[in-house]
Amino acid sequence: MPATTAEAIALVNQTVTVAPLVLLSVVDHYNRTVKGTKKRVVGVLLGQNTGSVVRVTNSFAVPFEEDDKDPSVWFLDHNYVENMNDMFKKVNAREKLIGWYHTGPKRQSADLEINDLFKRYTPNPLLVIVDVHLKSINVPTDAYFAVEEIKDDGSTTARTFVHTPSIIEAEEAEEIGVEHLLRDIRDAAVGTLSTRLTQQLHSLKGLHHRLSEISAYLAKVVNGELPINHVILNKLQDMFNLLPNLSTPSAEAKEKALNGKGAPGAETSSELVRSFTVKTNDELMTIYLSSLIRAIIAFHDLIENKMEQGN
Repeated sequence: MPATTAEAIALVNQTVTVAPLVLLSVVDHYNRTVKGTKKRVVGVLLGQNTGSVVRVTNSFAVPFEEDDKDPSVWFLDHNYVENMNDMFKKVNAREKLIGWYHTGPKRQSADLEINDLFKRYTPNPLLVIVDVHLKSINVPTDAYFAVEEIKDDGSTTARTFVHTPSIIEAEEAEEIGVEHLLRDIRDAAVGTLSTRLTQQLHSLKGLHHRLSEISAYLAKVVNGELPINHVILNKLQDMFNLLPNLSTPSAEAKEKALNGKGAPGAETSSELVRSFTVKTNDELMTIYLSSLIRAIIAFHDLIENKMEQGN
């Protein structure tokens, strides 16, 4: 049935949002199958259509072939589409088949016929053309809906595509993943060693600045310029409690100091090393106990699973 002008306007006014994961999947599909050729790839789009917003959240590739000389001759495995769609429904029932994509980069003459095939699964299939060779800073997607064009002269209606705006929009989980990936990206122009040294230098400068502020504050408190704040002093005490204990030298170090066998400054140096070693061992013991408990819980779950499977 021909679409009225109001229906066509409603389709044009819909906003299409495409998740970055979909673009990544389309580019991977293209690179794996037809990279270096003039062919295009075709796939299915999954997501939600609320009537005013169409959100594309997932996709999968579909076997597709077309004649290079005759574009009207093409093959799309609809059985594969149905089987994959059923499996995706089991994983996430919210993601429904809402349209299809191809890598164009422009519309082709057979697109309307392919679009009619997807009407088996959704009333108004969305077509998204993804430009995998984008050379400018623009949105790499073009979204279309198929409508029946009513001519003014009253002649036979013709099917055509109407363009609708599309944007790239990530969910919160995707944004967090991208942020973590960007943290791991290193500047190739800067050496690894120099980068680490620079970061350590900045960290030491920041530590020195904070210690200077603490020292200046304590000096003002001692001189009576500032009142005593027990909350700040308690936090400082907690911080000093984390430091290695240097006030209790070992018996061996005491004996060497009394007999005069130790070198000048050797006692202080050895005690500093021993204190840091004890502190490190305490922290490693905590990590070891945590790993041990985690392993015991994993074995417990495995045994319970075996017992349930056996019964």
